[in-house]
Amino acid sequence: MKGMHIVHTEASCGWGGQELRILSEASGLIGRGHRVTLLCPPESRIFAEATKFGVPVVALPIARKKLRGARALRAWLKAHRPDVVNTHSSTDAWLTALAGLGWKDAPPTVRTRHISAPTPTNGLTRWLYTQATRYIVTTGEKLRGELIARNGYPAAMITSVPTGIDDSRFGPADKAAARRALGLAEDAHYLGIVATLRSWKGHLHLLKAYAGLERPGWNLLVVGDGPMRGVLEDKARELGLADRVTFAGHREDPEQWLRAMDIFCLPSYANEGVPQAIVQAMLTALPIVTTPVGSICEAVEADASALVVPPQDPATLRLALQVMIDDPARAQALGAAARQRALANFTREAMLDRMEAIFRQLAEAGR
Repeated sequence: MKGMHIVHTEASCGWGGQELRILSEASGLIGRGHRVTLLCPPESRIFAEATKFGVPVVALPIARKKLRGARALRAWLKAHRPDVVNTHSSTDAWLTALAGLGWKDAPPTVRTRHISAPTPTNGLTRWLYTQATRYIVTTGEKLRGELIARNGYPAAMITSVPTGIDDSRFGPADKAAARRALGLAEDAHYLGIVATLRSWKGHLHLLKAYAGLERPGWNLLVVGDGPMRGVLEDKARELGLADRVTFAGHREDPEQWLRAMDIFCLPSYANEGVPQAIVQAMLTALPIVTTPVGSICEAVEADASALVVPPQDPATLRLALQVMIDDPARAQALGAAARQRALANFTREAMLDRMEAIFRQLAEAGR
């Protein structure tokens, strides 16, 4: 079957699960014989990271909603004539829509909606999503349902495709070996979180829960970097936790850190689809404590493959962590169930199959 030319646009200069999803998906489809190009601002982190994933990248001035960006996009798209364009953030979605105005054979556009923040219900946004965009992909079924029920968008043009994780990279392994490789104590116990340090990931609530955790020998691993780092380090010192919390920063080897953990916790309170870190922890067979935010509970099932607690509730979060610590047999069973659920539903190959089919359908309809 003939390969397609797929273009991704990303205006965000940040770094997190959304950007990783774009690069993982793009590199996977390149591996399947497609031509994929990423268009993004030259100052963005994703521009610097793309080559590590083997993804061709072109710098365009699309970090802001300015006419210059729309003109640059239109000129590039007209010169290269891709089969389909996949937009990812508000700014590049609007610029791509403006670039297509009055262009009769403009390439069809897919809008991927990564987060659970409400989409505006005004007429201009409706035009963007249902007229300027040919198809919508969400990273969770709950996000899809909200666009249908709250925004009134046609169900037939929206599909949920959760981010898939490479199960050949993430999986259970020798904890002692992982800890030795990371310079961690082999005989200690570790609960941890892997996430960009943003407020809504709930790190502050985790620190408060951990501060009252009366379980000697348990340490906290905070893997990731971001705008909240200084605030979190200050809070750890304020709570007297500085010698028991490791701020590992951004890591290229999150699989090693997950293998070193005994329990994984993600106490998010907003803006989640199906978080990649949750699926990574599931594939690693870790016992998980999390919250029912966004589409998290499409990944884990409460009491079957994770313990689920209310968001922004450190006291209840602490109790759930204590349950995991005090009942290792139950914790192990939850971790094993989580791994099987992830293998059945959230692999990278499953994501690539579904996205490839969507792009193919639109590309062939546009010919």
